Amino acid sequence: MTVALLGVFVMQLYYIREAYSLKSQLFDEQVNQTLTTVVNKVQRLNVADHINKRDAENKMQYEEELRQRELDIKDLKQQFVQEQEIRKGEQQVQVENYLNQQDSLIRVSYRRTQILSENTFKSLSTPAPRIGRSLLDVQMDAVVDGDFNLKAYSMRSRLASPDVKTFNFRTARTLPDTIRYLGEDPMTGKPLLIALPKLSDELVQKFKREDKLAKLKFDQQLSALSKGIKPYSASSLLQDVEKEMREVNVPIYKRIDSGNLARLLKREFLNHNIDQVYDMQVKLARKDSVLYIMANSGNPNFEDNKTYKVPIFSNDIFRDPGTLMVRFPYKNSAILTNLSFTLASSIGLLLVLVFIFSYTLYAILKQKKISEMKTDFINNMTHEFKTPVATIMIASEALKDSEVTEDKARLKRLAGIIYDENVRLGNHIERVLSIARLEKNELKMENTEVDMNDLILIVLDSMSLQLQKRNAVIHVNTDAENAVVFGDELHLSNVLYNLIDNANKYSADTPEITISTRNTNKHVIIEVTDKGIGMTKEQSKRIFDQFYRVPTGNLHDVKGFGLGLNYVQDIIKQLNGSIKVSSEKDKGTTFEISLPL
Repeated sequence: MTVALLGVFVMQLYYIREAYSLKSQLFDEQVNQTLTTVVNKVQRLNVADHINKRDAENKMQYEEELRQRELDIKDLKQQFVQEQEIRKGEQQVQVENYLNQQDSLIRVSYRRTQILSENTFKSLSTPAPRIGRSLLDVQMDAVVDGDFNLKAYSMRSRLASPDVKTFNFRTARTLPDTIRYLGEDPMTGKPLLIALPKLSDELVQKFKREDKLAKLKFDQQLSALSKGIKPYSASSLLQDVEKEMREVNVPIYKRIDSGNLARLLKREFLNHNIDQVYDMQVKLARKDSVLYIMANSGNPNFEDNKTYKVPIFSNDIFRDPGTLMVRFPYKNSAILTNLSFTLASSIGLLLVLVFIFSYTLYAILKQKKISEMKTDFINNMTHEFKTPVATIMIASEALKDSEVTEDKARLKRLAGIIYDENVRLGNHIERVLSIARLEKNELKMENTEVDMNDLILIVLDSMSLQLQKRNAVIHVNTDAENAVVFGDELHLSNVLYNLIDNANKYSADTPEITISTRNTNKHVIIEVTDKGIGMTKEQSKRIFDQFYRVPTGNLHDVKGFGLGLNYVQDIIKQLNGSIKVSSEKDKGTTFEISLPL
């Protein structure tokens, strides 16, 4: 049984160790997988940050170029307008020079020339509605004689003032397309209308060419500005990002965000069902330089077997890739927590097996002890029965002698011996049968009111011969004012008899026995004290066991079966009482019985 139990225990330890190893490997795989996922995301985030940064810079540059182009276009249009105004002014000067030149020629070629406004010209062309004549007045001065013969004349023309308002803001301030003069023919003196075109055909062609060239130049410049900006392509963006990521002198703390790394690591651990406390550290791979540390367990040591390491930028060849280190200070307890059900079931089964094993051994040892006690009991019973049987046999053989039968005194004495020994034998048998009935709960109690003070005196009186035989000194202190209990008088007397008999038998010298009673609350206390051989504490714990007798070596000087105190305890318990013993080796023993009133 012991070998089998140890074998089961060793196998359980082996399986628990294997389960712990398996859980530890699984935990390591989950942590390494989580760290790999985290560093991959960090690398992708690094690339994404570069792309987003470069893309934002490119967009800003593109928008800045667009704004600059709009400003350039606006400036170009303003410049074109200014140049156009300058050109128009220059053309106006040329027109004025041309008109002044033509005006000089007209004024030289004709007399009394004056420029007609558009309204005046219209008035001359159309008769006035009110007076029915033209606005042009021709005056003639003639010299005639008495016969009205013309001797000489002179003629001049003038314009009549048109009926216009003094202030007329609708009057055109610009020159008409054709400028008209009123003059006189130098030969005839007749008034003439002279028309001068505002622009000659040469000037018109020249001005058109200048305007066309200016417009063509403006369109070319505008087209050049519009085609100068191109959107930033994805290939150029990736090339710039690749170039940036190949820069050797960029430190690792500029490539990762420690706060973002801590949040990402925590989220990934939770996604992998890892909620244990951990310490984190980011350091250079090629130098002993710590960049970031997060300590949740005081002063962590990142060099033990609870630490996991992984390079952050494993693809970097020229730059320091950095190292992410994570340590789980309570890794073992976390794994054991995961194994709690397995451990609990294994420990429970082992405890059950240990209990069964212990109980089996206890039962075997108990049965062995009971067997030994029964053997002792049989031996004691044999000795106890042998004496009265032998006495009866001797007395019976003596009765066969005719001389003895004739002597009536001797006959009466022998008959009395046979009777006493028969009673003694019957008492032994009754005691054994009473114990048997107690074990089977077949003992019937005839309970009545019993005064324990009186019962003590009655038992002492019945034992007077035994006590006198050893010259026992008896002290009786019946101090209990109320000593009436409800119980079986016969069995209570047997209880007292057993206790007093033990006190008498287990006293080495002259027995000194004290019997006292007293009241406490609702109980009566009966104490039987002797100054005999006493017992050890170990023996005191076992004296109420069945068949147990305090060992006295090889001597059999004290008679008994080892059933008396067991009988006493059973009777007291059936009467709802209690019994205690206090004893000291070679100083005496005290039995204390408590019974309800």
